[in-house]
Amino acid sequence: MSANPFDLSGKVALVTGANVGLGQAIALALAEAGADIASVSRRAAPETAEKVIALGRHFISIEADLSSTKPIAAIVEQAIGDLGRLDILVNNAGIIRRADSVDFTEADWDAVIDTNLKSVFFLAQAAGRHMIAHGHGKIINVASMLSFQGGIRVPSYTASKSGLAGLTRLLANEWAAKGVNVNAIAPGYMATDNTALLRDDAKRNAEILGRIPAARWGEASDIGGAAVFLASRASDYVHGAILPVDGGWLAR
Repeated sequence: MSANPFDLSGKVALVTGANVGLGQAIALALAEAGADIASVSRRAAPETAEKVIALGRHFISIEADLSSTKPIAAIVEQAIGDLGRLDILVNNAGIIRRADSVDFTEADWDAVIDTNLKSVFFLAQAAGRHMIAHGHGKIINVASMLSFQGGIRVPSYTASKSGLAGLTRLLANEWAAKGVNVNAIAPGYMATDNTALLRDDAKRNAEILGRIPAARWGEASDIGGAAVFLASRASDYVHGAILPVDGGWLAR
């Protein structure tokens, strides 16, 4: 065993939404620490694949739509079948819908809850069964500032991310003694596709930047270190934590 508690050599990580943005940054950080990567996304992830392989790691791309639970069993089976094991699950894939609450549709509610919460639980369940059987594993959920706060015009997203924080704690309570760590990262305001509308709105952009002590939007790469920590031996006694990576937003 390496003396470096952050070393992920020989580990396999399954990362959802690893083709772009935060998911890609997390996958690359885990690969840099030594992990092989199974990417899950609706489309192939050639850019992520190229970068992971350049680091000398194995990479597989699993194309699946997580708006439904139907592909979940096959996702876990393929990751284990192709890469030999499963040590780390990162539930990163998510969607957002924006509208005033008085106008918000049932379709937009269901789409977000199904992807951001329902599929996350059942993917964690499928991976957790494998991890519990082997006595070890790390599950990392990607939460949000809206796991702590209410937000504006994103009712289903807020509900899903608040629910995800509770689910993280619930699974930690059940699985900690079985050798499986379940924690979450709560990104602050990050420069991703999900926040493009906010950044393009001069008033909202100025309001958000004025609240962030670091005085900048976060970059996808800012998430990598937290992911490596929660995926590694360094976090073996960390269970049920929601780790903010937010430039100080919650401290303000």
